[in-house]
Amino acid sequence: MQTTLEEKLKVKFKNQALLTRAVTHASKSPNNYERLEFLGDSILDFLVGDYLFKNSDKDEGFLTVVRSHFVSESYLCKVFDKLNLAGEIIKGKSMGGQLPKAVKADIIEAIIAAIYLDSSLEEAKRFIERNFELETFDKIKDTNYKSKLQELVQAGFKCAMKYDTYKSDNGFISNFYMDEDLIATGEGADKTSAEQNCAKQAISILFKEEI
Repeated sequence: MQTTLEEKLKVKFKNQALLTRAVTHASKSPNNYERLEFLGDSILDFLVGDYLFKNSDKDEGFLTVVRSHFVSESYLCKVFDKLNLAGEIIKGKSMGGQLPKAVKADIIEAIIAAIYLDSSLEEAKRFIERNFELETFDKIKDTNYKSKLQELVQAGFKCAMKYDTYKSDNGFISNFYMDEDLIATGEGADKTSAEQNCAKQAISILFKEEI
């Protein structure tokens, strides 16, 4: 027997139109998930923050990093894939077969909003805690190397910092400079990952930190 969308989500909807809207892309209908995604983004931020505040005594910086992890596009995509929602999305032919990561993430946020509107904030909270593995928060590592590098350099040096990032045959290359001195180089599939890899390398070179 085929598993229904409600069974996958483990949520029973009173208003089926809300659930349908949450999984409908703009390529199919003007009555789509986009406004729900706007609301769901705020609800997710609040409920993840609420959970972390109540379950951790760590400082604001740590909690901010951890919340960013759980609400990130890449993490929401994992939740989408774990719930096996690809076949449930209502989309137009222009979308093709493969759903972009951004769409997967937006649909999870739209579903959270739909649950809230159909039922309650508490029901949305239960959905998040059931699917987001928030209890693993203390195992999350801060991988924002650019931010960490900036803090370390500002604390120990008086110099200008800059990244020179450009497209290459295989993605992007980023160079990190302190004043006019080239300190480190990093590569990545996109500009962001290239600069993060470059910053990670610079931390290792300048501060002898293994990260």
